[in-house]
Amino acid sequence: MSEKKITTDSGIEIKPVYYPGDLPTAWNGSEQPGLFPYTRGVQPDMYRGKPWTMRQYAGFSTAEESNKRYHYLLSQGVSGLSVAFDLPTQIGYDSDHAMAEGEVGKVGVAIDSLEDMQVLFQGIPLESVSTSMTINATGFILLSFYVALAKQQGADLSKISGTIQNDILKEYAARGTYIYPPKPSMRIITDIFEWCSGSLPKWNTISISGYHIREAGSTAVQEIAFTLSNGKAYVKAALERGLDINVFGKRLSFFFNSHNNLFEEVAKFRAARRMWATIMKELGATDPKAMMLRFHTQTGGSTLTAQQPQNNISRVTI
Repeated sequence: MSEKKITTDSGIEIKPVYYPGDLPTAWNGSEQPGLFPYTRGVQPDMYRGKPWTMRQYAGFSTAEESNKRYHYLLSQGVSGLSVAFDLPTQIGYDSDHAMAEGEVGKVGVAIDSLEDMQVLFQGIPLESVSTSMTINATGFILLSFYVALAKQQGADLSKISGTIQNDILKEYAARGTYIYPPKPSMRIITDIFEWCSGSLPKWNTISISGYHIREAGSTAVQEIAFTLSNGKAYVKAALERGLDINVFGKRLSFFFNSHNNLFEEVAKFRAARRMWATIMKELGATDPKAMMLRFHTQTGGSTLTAQQPQNNISRVTI
């Protein structure tokens, strides 16, 4: 009986039915979760033993409004915060700059100063909450504000946890919120790697992002290709700086898109883990934690529609 094959957007042919003989000859069932190359996951029990961190991306116009939202989210049981910044903040303009007109507070919160950061996190002890900040070109400035606020609160910086996106390479290709040319931008990123390695050991210094590449039109295969390529460039830049891959490698994180083809997305994540572990090993990593691909994933915005909000709930849930 002939079987009709399905071809995904990435050009991968999928059979309607699979049999034991379809398994690759290299697969013998020996790969286990928590062990190199981490195809089946970076934790031995994955999330059966400990749930993943749930965050809801939020940033509303002013620091005051955003602070209210964060308190509400924390009261509802979220285990981490995710800050959305407006475009002027992302590209280094104060809210009263002429170039910021019409964009202040539009797609996130406006943060112009340490005082704004104080209002944003008023009543929230930074030592006890993990904060993700979607910020790239000005990431070092917002991280400085965050650390200064943590010090004002009397927090132990060794316990401060969170992530800054800090992924400038994908900005040139997919998003556009860059300020400086690539070379000085890479210098800033390696500066952050170095400083955080000694002063902010639990902070994820970068979130190497495929999400925006996918939203800009790539396939699932291209998303992984460009993202891991960018990741490799950051690692090489840090190595050239003389940094220890077994130290900074543990704090690299990734950010992927999740579209509607569930099995393709699962295969994508498994392939990405295996490839990144191999890349890091080839670049000199010996610490298992430096070879693990730790990632956050977010439902692809382009898969959702204004016309079908109930269906969107199902899509996001899956």
